[in-house]
Amino acid sequence: MLRLFRDIDGPAVSPQGCVACVGAFDGLHLGHQALIRQTVERARELGLPSAVVCFEPLPREFFSPNDPPPRLMLPGARLRMLEAMGVDIVGQLRFNKALTQLDAIEFIDRILVDRLHAREVWVGPDFRFGRGRGGDLAVLRARGEQAGFVAAAIEPLSLGDERVSSSVIRAALSNGDFATATRLLGRPYAIGGRVVHGKQLGRTLGFPTANLRFGKKPALQGIYATWVHGVGDRPWPSVSSFGTRPTVDGVEPLLEAHLFDFDGDLYGKRIDVEFVAKLRDEEKFDGLDALTAQMERDAAAARTLLQKTKR
Repeated sequence: MLRLFRDIDGPAVSPQGCVACVGAFDGLHLGHQALIRQTVERARELGLPSAVVCFEPLPREFFSPNDPPPRLMLPGARLRMLEAMGVDIVGQLRFNKALTQLDAIEFIDRILVDRLHAREVWVGPDFRFGRGRGGDLAVLRARGEQAGFVAAAIEPLSLGDERVSSSVIRAALSNGDFATATRLLGRPYAIGGRVVHGKQLGRTLGFPTANLRFGKKPALQGIYATWVHGVGDRPWPSVSSFGTRPTVDGVEPLLEAHLFDFDGDLYGKRIDVEFVAKLRDEEKFDGLDALTAQMERDAAAARTLLQKTKR
């Protein structure tokens, strides 16, 4: 079972030592996966637990609260995927003022040494850490020689001429380029969570939806052809709206999936909504009749698209 800790200070999480990696890990794309696989494999070779150190909120979200970067993955989904990859320990550290005040050596000593007793530390290319981004691989290695761990970085990962990065994936999703996002993620882009109650407006319009809250700035907004996983034995065809619902003066980002020809109660159930193709941008309509008419056109278009990619 995955062990989780959130704070800088506390007792040693792995007194026997561990192999650790550090990063933001938003999206867990192929580059992140390569780093985590290296960490897990080295831990198994040494007979030690593997540990991932990440942050919540993301550092860029903390430093730019009024204009945060679009978020690819929510914390719960990240933890579930890390556990599925065989990670034993996750330090999902609270990225707050106290953490930002740690210089590179303090970060190493308090987290990697005191809390994790790390014997090996792996990072991605160009990794920087600590106050003012003053730490890098050279600092890690030098401190490791004193504290008793070794540090290394994996090589950058590229597919063809394209560097695998979260920023490239965010741009692809914003442009509706799901082929590029899928290639760099190593899987189709999906958002998961537990179905929550909404205003049930869709039900009154003939389009009941399964609603997922997304408490971050999303990397995509609009109307999409989607597959919903976790409902039956195979993905369920659907049309989904992801945005703030301007026609009804919404504010919080909400993912609303209308499952075609589905009759059942999904409240509280965990589902994943896989994005296949963008149909249009989100827009504000002059009343519910106009909205309903457009929803019917969206549903027809999504059905047609999904029939061509039948699962």
